[in-house]
Amino acid sequence: MKVAVLGAGRVGSAIAIDLARGDGFEVRVADRDPRNLAPLEDRFGIPGERVDFSLPTTVDRAVRDVDLVVSAVPGFLGFQNLRTVIEAGRNVVDIAFFPEDPFALAELAEEKGVTAMIDCGVAPGMSNLLIGHVDALLDRTEAVSIYVGGLPVERDGLYDYRTVFSPIDVIEEYTRPARLVENGHLVVRPALSDIERLTFPEVGELEAFNTDGLRTLLRTIGAQKMVEKTLRYPGHAEKMCLLRDTGFFSADPFEVNGQEIRPIDFTTALLFPLWRLREGEEDVTVMRIVVEGVMGSQRVRYTYELMDPFDRVTHTTSMARTTAYTATAAVRMLVAGLYAEPGITPLEIIGRDAKCVEYILDDLRDRGIEYRETIVGID
Repeated sequence: MKVAVLGAGRVGSAIAIDLARGDGFEVRVADRDPRNLAPLEDRFGIPGERVDFSLPTTVDRAVRDVDLVVSAVPGFLGFQNLRTVIEAGRNVVDIAFFPEDPFALAELAEEKGVTAMIDCGVAPGMSNLLIGHVDALLDRTEAVSIYVGGLPVERDGLYDYRTVFSPIDVIEEYTRPARLVENGHLVVRPALSDIERLTFPEVGELEAFNTDGLRTLLRTIGAQKMVEKTLRYPGHAEKMCLLRDTGFFSADPFEVNGQEIRPIDFTTALLFPLWRLREGEEDVTVMRIVVEGVMGSQRVRYTYELMDPFDRVTHTTSMARTTAYTATAAVRMLVAGLYAEPGITPLEIIGRDAKCVEYILDDLRDRGIEYRETIVGID
């Protein structure tokens, strides 16, 4: 089974390494930066290919002779790359956090006979799988809440944050309007809005704010109330709001001393070095998923919690682990023949099949990632 992994960042590298560990996969990685490719070939024997993901023709060449593709490119390139992979007739597991509607490619995927599993990360991803699982168990799903964040273990007192996935996608979370469901109706709120405080025993008090993470759930789950919020240490959202509202995240160029510059380019040049996870620093992934609804004559609440640490043995960040290993579990599930429907498939659809859910949870558990389930009756 030949697999091409598009993108060799933290998550793409973790995907390639996991698949190459004796599962019978012949893995190669594509990335435009040779500095990302070299460690994979030198340390793990995974061949790399330089590919410019902005050019569909080069992406097409990279996937033409493989059996399956895993796309781990930055979000702004994700939709275009997914279209190219589908047009090439290759099944694909995708973790790119792109803003476009993935269902716009549904007809193409069905025509090509391609199974395209999208948003196969931690959130969106495992959050969707577990919500879809509970939705299939309940007679009526009433409310869905997702709280998720990747955080540095040690705070620095400045931004109290480190990037544990594509930094430009982090900025996108702070600028893209958040779509929620209230009283059965779609509403749109600014990102970083509706800040609330939650306490997690392992990390203490965190703040949660609106981000646009519901995505396909807005179409596939008929709850009266749904919200997705990102978790950060208290005070982070206020700083991001100040930068955003002052214009530091704007892509509109302006002139400085005769030179045109985009504020977002200036801001990222300053922020990304500060946000980079440094040697010796560790991260933690925190997630809480709450689904409420009716089962028989009783209202019930399902809660799933994840508290995943940095892997000190492999030196793999928690966010890379929890995202990458969801994708590799999906790959193995496809290869095992548990799911084969052509079309665009978010993980909440997979969640309706108990065997698929069990397979993915077991696969993650084998890699030390545990989702704790609690079920209680509510008034």
